[in-house]
Amino acid sequence: MTDFKDRRGGDFSASPRRPRFTAVDACIFALLGLFLLWAAWRVGENLHYQWDWPALFGWLARRNADGWHPGPLAKGLGMTVRLSAWATILAAVAGILAGLARMSRLRPVRMLSRTYIEIFRNLPPLVIIFIGYYFISGQFFPSDAVSRAIGALPPVLRGACAFLVAPPGQFAAVASAVVTLALYEGAYVAEIVRGAILSIEREQWDAARSLGLSRRQVLIHVIIPQAFSRMIPPLAGQFVSTIKDSAIMSVISIPDLSFEAMQIMNATYKTFEVWLCVAALYLVLTLTASLGARRLENSLKRP
Repeated sequence: MTDFKDRRGGDFSASPRRPRFTAVDACIFALLGLFLLWAAWRVGENLHYQWDWPALFGWLARRNADGWHPGPLAKGLGMTVRLSAWATILAAVAGILAGLARMSRLRPVRMLSRTYIEIFRNLPPLVIIFIGYYFISGQFFPSDAVSRAIGALPPVLRGACAFLVAPPGQFAAVASAVVTLALYEGAYVAEIVRGAILSIEREQWDAARSLGLSRRQVLIHVIIPQAFSRMIPPLAGQFVSTIKDSAIMSVISIPDLSFEAMQIMNATYKTFEVWLCVAALYLVLTLTASLGARRLENSLKRP
């Protein structure tokens, strides 16, 4: 393998070094911090806004006579995590199936998959959510029937449903929201899967077919393992997008983080404190997901 070097002997083939934290970086961060302090002071002076940061603790956790309990924002954060996690799992399943169907030799299968992808990618998510919520919830998840069915379960299973998805009274609405969000995100996952498979060189297909493997065997044993590592970065971005898109579920009264924030804002008028806290919580979720995906990607690159 040829090593590429510059005139000073630098090796271009080596991995780039991570840039150091310099005095210029420190000045930039200091200026940014000063700007944020100035913005907060400006809001207080012009709007005569009385900041109430200690109220955040009561919104995140509360202490009663029987101990500590999660506050409304903590409960909403838990709902956002559950909603995003289940929607991501179902979106991955729907996206993989739709992506493979787009490459099927059967024309009806290809047309059905393409119709699903084009519809969900070209409609506003709010419209999809309203249609999906009222149709799916009314036809497949009737609230009364679902609540009775979950209420009839043993206490252990009933508690597991409440912990993993939602309490019996909210289960139908949350389930329909998960399905709707998963179908919307799955349309984008399908194109990611299809693009990753098509990015594999044609020689890989020809070499595998020359060994006598069928098309299904080539996909399962040769193409998909190579395409999987190429799917990780865009899939990570789609997972982060799912977390952010879950906020729109507040319009159908799903008690997620955004819904609880609006309830608190309407009751206390602490607009800035509420939404700055919510922004920080969403940022923690998305950065954690991005960091986990990056580590997974790096682990797959190791021999």
